[in-house]
Amino acid sequence: MLELCKYNDLKIARFKDFGALLAEHMNDEKRVLLPRKEIPEDAKTGDTVRVFLYLDSKDRMIATTTEPLITMDRPEVLTVKDVTRIGLFLDWGLPKDLLLPFHEIAGKKRPDAGDEVLVRLYIDKSGRPCASMKHLYEVLGTDSPYQKGDTVKGRIYEFGHDFGTFVAVDDIYTGMIPRHEDMRQHDIGDELELRVTEVKPDGKLALTSRKNAYQELDCDGAKVMSIIDSYAGVLPFTEKASPEVILRETGLSKAAFKRAVGHLYKERKISLGDGKIRKA
Repeated sequence: MLELCKYNDLKIARFKDFGALLAEHMNDEKRVLLPRKEIPEDAKTGDTVRVFLYLDSKDRMIATTTEPLITMDRPEVLTVKDVTRIGLFLDWGLPKDLLLPFHEIAGKKRPDAGDEVLVRLYIDKSGRPCASMKHLYEVLGTDSPYQKGDTVKGRIYEFGHDFGTFVAVDDIYTGMIPRHEDMRQHDIGDELELRVTEVKPDGKLALTSRKNAYQELDCDGAKVMSIIDSYAGVLPFTEKASPEVILRETGLSKAAFKRAVGHLYKERKISLGDGKIRKA
């Protein structure tokens, strides 16, 4: 069976002026064209050729010995070549560009020509190869070489507000930043330097955009003081408030906020009382 958008080991069934006709077995009636310029040197009838199958400009299945920039088993970063009324066309290393339909774009901002996007390859309902920026977890790996404490680079690919922010580490491995970290200033496609806080039993990476707690104290303390100033010197809640309130008002997790408040209190920059925090 000829498989679209996959590598196929096919036999040269017949030569034509414009190329070679390939088939799974020599007597198969279903054949696919390998253009003349891509026929291996000294190839002869009956030889097996490893080819990638895609659709040409007339939606006919065609073979190529050129290695595409993306395959079905893993996502890749591709460049936008053109923006049209039906979607974006991406360069995937083959003569016919790959369509990224508008409904498969993720994020607040639509990519433009020249932008790079992390996508997966899929076959749409009409049988055509297309790209998608969504559901990348389906093709991201869980066998990364990273351990707790490692610094990694990751690209945001989805905001799962009930869980956290989903990140593709090295554009290959699946990871997540917990929801208590404020990622509202970021968008899909943003690249971040992150720290691995845990490798889950299933291989998924737990990540943080924050440094170690002791390294964050001064920065978090300054942020809290700035917020207190914005409330005219009296913050109407303390570290005992709910995690949701703290995150909404400060952008910090409850644990980070509590550490910052304790640090400021020890330095006598604030006072606590009546369920409020006051600038000293």
